[in-house]
Amino acid sequence: MAYTAQDVKTLREMTGVGMMDCKKALVETDGNMEAAVDYLREKGLAAAQKKASRVAAEGIAFATVIDGVGIAIEVNAETDFVGKNEKFVTFVKTVAQAVAESNPADVEALLDAPYPGTDRTVREQQQEMVLVIGENITVRRFARYTTGLSVPYVHAGGKVGVIVNLEVDGIADMAAVEVLGKDVAMQVAAMNPLYLDETVISEEELVKERAIQLALAIEEGKEKNLPDDKAQEIAEKKVAGRMNKFFAEMCLLNQEFVKGDKITVGKHVAQVAKELGGTIVIKAFTRFEKGEGIEKKQDDFAAEIASLVK
Repeated sequence: MAYTAQDVKTLREMTGVGMMDCKKALVETDGNMEAAVDYLREKGLAAAQKKASRVAAEGIAFATVIDGVGIAIEVNAETDFVGKNEKFVTFVKTVAQAVAESNPADVEALLDAPYPGTDRTVREQQQEMVLVIGENITVRRFARYTTGLSVPYVHAGGKVGVIVNLEVDGIADMAAVEVLGKDVAMQVAAMNPLYLDETVISEEELVKERAIQLALAIEEGKEKNLPDDKAQEIAEKKVAGRMNKFFAEMCLLNQEFVKGDKITVGKHVAQVAKELGGTIVIKAFTRFEKGEGIEKKQDDFAAEIASLVK
């Protein structure tokens, strides 16, 4: 029985096993799909698929610089314990190397990229890690910077990974710039800004935020028993100040520098650059927090035991 490229794709979707192993299974079973699934199960490869439905919200958020390429990456596992496993940590660091070397467009492209030092893909190595460690493991996201100076910071052993990307001109003391970059990266980790500055916020988002702040200010006026027109007039005057407060909370360059004395991050960077005799511009940053936005499964053990004894 012959098999097609679509058969290989279907088997891959059914089992979660890599393309090459699926192709080999179809060759060995003469194209029989059911037999190919059994073949993969017998080889211990399809076992990974059973774990794929389990929620992976732990793991590591990691940041590094490899050959001048700044990398931030998050790889998830099911338990915090695995995040401390030496084999898992090595896997995360090697996947970061794959990001640096292969320049993948997205996570799918990364999974199909070569896993450094082997003849396997990242996807195949990920499945191997599932089998070795016994938990669902997922490469979730990454960011890659190839220009300027990238400074990494990893907080709390992998709870948060940050890359800050700087454009530096006319400065010889790059060690001092690295120190600045590390301070800014720590700021990003601690204060979690959503934007670099107000110029990168979309007009749609700004309109929405102004409307929220205006509505809040109007309600406050009504609570003071002001007439509607007066409450509206006062609220409109308050909006500019409230938006500045929003920028100070959400924009990195507008935030108060946590290691400074009543100075913003933007002003601190400018001050350091002036002292070093050149210019430093923060071009971008990436902050990944382990498990951010993933809904963790809450197991009800009492209900589980009760279901077993029915």
